Amino acid sequence: MDKREFSARRRIWGGTMRGLMVLCAAVTCALAVFLIVYVLVKGVPNLSWQLLSTKPSYLDGSIGILPDIITTVCTVLATLLVVLPLGVCAAVYLTEYAANKRVVAVIEYAAETLSGIPSIIYGLVGQMFFCQFLGMKKSLLAGAMTLVIMNLPTIMRTTQESLKTVPQSYREGALALGAGKWHMVRTVVLPGAVDGIVTGCILAIGRIVGESAALLYTAGFGMALVSLFDSLHTSSATLTVALYVYATEGGETALAFSIATILMVLTLLINLTAGIIGRKLKRK
Repeated sequence: MDKREFSARRRIWGGTMRGLMVLCAAVTCALAVFLIVYVLVKGVPNLSWQLLSTKPSYLDGSIGILPDIITTVCTVLATLLVVLPLGVCAAVYLTEYAANKRVVAVIEYAAETLSGIPSIIYGLVGQMFFCQFLGMKKSLLAGAMTLVIMNLPTIMRTTQESLKTVPQSYREGALALGAGKWHMVRTVVLPGAVDGIVTGCILAIGRIVGESAALLYTAGFGMALVSLFDSLHTSSATLTVALYVYATEGGETALAFSIATILMVLTLLINLTAGIIGRKLKRK
């Protein structure tokens, strides 16, 4: 085989692979656009201010999802408030302080295994432990604690991998200048790993907002409008649970698409906020 024939085959192979990659990217983008447009077309016409600003009432037959929106936002905030410090601190310890590499490898394997467990199993465990053993009953707090356990491996592993991308020379330089271990981690390592932490946060938000099976076991599907403190101890439904209830039990398909539209917009806003906060932290 001469060089010209080999070069021609390589060009054909390269062009074929490039075409396949472009085709896969186009199909992926087309599916995403189709899904978003389909949900918007089905859901936007049924949106109204009354739907967004009122609670459901069986007396007059009205439907409102304001309690579900508030519950969703509170669940996201309560879960992130606990899981972010736990996950980031665990990742920092495993990456920067832990000396026994075998133990670290076992913990990493366990975290990856926990990430693949079906959410309904977390819901069953959360119901047995938080709702019954700890006496929380079905409440927003029990649901948030269950989501903390679900998302802890994701936050920990994404942060850990991001910490590993920080060059070792940065650590050595900081220590050579007289910085302590914690000062080096706080001022050099963590700022360099902000992108990974934000990525883990966005992944966790997506899983929190989209979760329904675990919350059916632990948070219930109450749709009453109560105060913030009372909502922590009473049954409360998120938007995803409300979507499931209206679509399957109530047969309200149009309302389900409206809730799906609100879920997409809410997730986009929360992710944008997380990205903005991450960029500001990185600048500091």
